[in-house]
Amino acid sequence: MSDFDDDLSDDRRPDCEPGVKHPWTRYVALGDSFTEGIGDPDPDRSGYHRGWADRVAEELALGGPHFAYANLAVRGKLIEQIRDDQVAPALELKPDLISVCAGGNNVIRPGGDPDQVAATLDTMIQILATTGATIVLFNGPDVRDSAVMGSIRSKVAIFNENVRTVALRHDALVADMWSLRELANPAMWDKDRLHFSPLGHHTIARMVLDTLNVEHDLDPIAPRPLPDRTWREAYVDDVVWARQHLFPWVVRRLRGRSSGDGVNPKRPQAEPLFGGAMPPGTSEEDA
Repeated sequence: MSDFDDDLSDDRRPDCEPGVKHPWTRYVALGDSFTEGIGDPDPDRSGYHRGWADRVAEELALGGPHFAYANLAVRGKLIEQIRDDQVAPALELKPDLISVCAGGNNVIRPGGDPDQVAATLDTMIQILATTGATIVLFNGPDVRDSAVMGSIRSKVAIFNENVRTVALRHDALVADMWSLRELANPAMWDKDRLHFSPLGHHTIARMVLDTLNVEHDLDPIAPRPLPDRTWREAYVDDVVWARQHLFPWVVRRLRGRSSGDGVNPKRPQAEPLFGGAMPPGTSEEDA
């Protein structure tokens, strides 16, 4: 039995037919680069990023007939943009399962107010809850050991408590990344230190399926031990990272640009996972 079972009451999961692993037939994912799957490029599809949501959808597709999946997430989007651009299309798709991860790009910015972000999230979930769908929200991971985001740990913690309040208000589930201690391992993160690696996305997908109480075939994968580094090697790595990833990110923010400019959702229509078209976005630039 999953460690998350105690947090999932039966009234938040519709009944399913005997022999079917879950009750959902149409899953729609909303969000930013995290849900688009940045950091987990598909080697077989140029410009396409797989990510945790695709991995969850693939398992759900094996567990029920006539399953369809749409992913409206676009890298770099703030929560206001997700609200304005993704909520209405999600409603039109008539989902019975919705995941929403929004607000992270707001919280990590200087001056980002986790209470204001949560208020916007509450409005979004109030609208999406009118569908009667099962809704899954995400809190943020514990960034205590992150050299990039460790300084905003308190803001993330405040936002996480607000996410739980929103979930209680609208009878939603919370995919608890803060408690997913495996994410503290550097191997779980992409080379840009802002997005998750394929291993990180795989680990998060397992947690989401456990949160939904869905049986799955995603086994835990232990990361390979990292090689020892001298302080000089670590310093050089930090300098290279700042030049290749941090500086471009800061410049984009100062210019009011986003890596999501000109990028379309990778899967705007709810389609079958196996055999359905999955066109990539119009840009290959990572967030």
